[in-house]
Amino acid sequence: MPSTLPDGEPAPTDGALPSSALAGLHDDQGRPVPFGFYLHVPFCTTRCGYCDFNTYTADELGDLPGASRASWADGAVAEIQLARRVLGDTDLPVSTVFVGGGTPTLLPPGELGRALEAIDGEFGLVAGAEVTTEANPDTVSPETFARLRAAGFTRVSLGMQSARPHVLEVLDRVHTPGRSEKAVAEAKAEGFEHVSLDLIYGTPGESLQDWRVSLDAAIAAGPDHVSAYALIVEEGTRLAARMKRGELPTPDDDDQADKYVVADELLTDAGYQWYEVSNWATSLDGRCAHNQLYWTGANWWGAGPGAHSHVGGTRWWNVKHPAAWAQRLAGGGSPAYAREVLDAETRRVERVLLEVRLSDGLDVAVLDDDGRDAARRAVDEGLADADALSAGRVVLTRRGRLLADGVVHSLLG
Repeated sequence: MPSTLPDGEPAPTDGALPSSALAGLHDDQGRPVPFGFYLHVPFCTTRCGYCDFNTYTADELGDLPGASRASWADGAVAEIQLARRVLGDTDLPVSTVFVGGGTPTLLPPGELGRALEAIDGEFGLVAGAEVTTEANPDTVSPETFARLRAAGFTRVSLGMQSARPHVLEVLDRVHTPGRSEKAVAEAKAEGFEHVSLDLIYGTPGESLQDWRVSLDAAIAAGPDHVSAYALIVEEGTRLAARMKRGELPTPDDDDQADKYVVADELLTDAGYQWYEVSNWATSLDGRCAHNQLYWTGANWWGAGPGAHSHVGGTRWWNVKHPAAWAQRLAGGGSPAYAREVLDAETRRVERVLLEVRLSDGLDVAVLDDDGRDAARRAVDEGLADADALSAGRVVLTRRGRLLADGVVHSLLG
């Protein structure tokens, strides 16, 4: 079943934010801090065995009021309007929108477009705003991409995961090998300049050669962005249950490390540059600007069941079930379940956790004395770049990326 929400403190029923959060909408010069929207579409035809996201199939939702695909856009528009009321009349143009799930492309492009129109109407989209939707390869067609472009989308992220049939079968992915690559071509033909493919490595039964085949297929498809994530087995998923029963072996850390190195080598040779530990792009424009909001502690409003938000050091999350989410909005209230106000030390720790994973690195000034000593040791151990540290930043080497969690632990003492 979908993962549980953290506890936090009760969120106000009207969605009101503390004054410290509202002050964080602008920097010291009064300029808006980069602001984005995440829209969560929780619907799937089937749930993949490894997935613990907040998703629901039609059978699970049944006939509950407000839980249908047909009513999602109404709820999204209502929450976007709520965001405008909560954040006030301040100038706050939106630089990125990311529609995730679930499977957003189970909805008609026009319904996704309604939410985008509401964001533009309430806040305004900056010129050249990045507008992304995730898509499963088997739910899109040339017509889908054409309609998404007409609705204002500029980027699409396709869940390829693997090019090998037996690997897709273990992951419970229903698209056929080769479909993802065709979808890239279709998206580009309909005017999408920015297309991403998502891959997963370390699936039980995946050999190193299988992984090379998947990487070669992804590169040959010609997206300008590739994400490659090590398989994580989440408690409560079907995959975890199969492993507990002994049907499948658990992922091997050394195997996953070998596959990461292969990914970085092949992608680099093909003209991709890493900019976050698990993400590569062919250019600065190809990088996912929305994810960079998350990684740099900027502001975003998450609309949809179970969506998380962050504004000015206050983080909150919505109720999970689509019916409960829709009902709260229909009643004029906020769908927020709980929230936390981050203190200065927590925000510093999160900066270290996230920014050290970026190719731009972490400003050494964020570290305390022990952390700066640890950064120097990381250079001596070949985990961080010496020239970057001389320039005041902690930037991981390839070996450091393999051991990123350990580096972060040492930096934080």
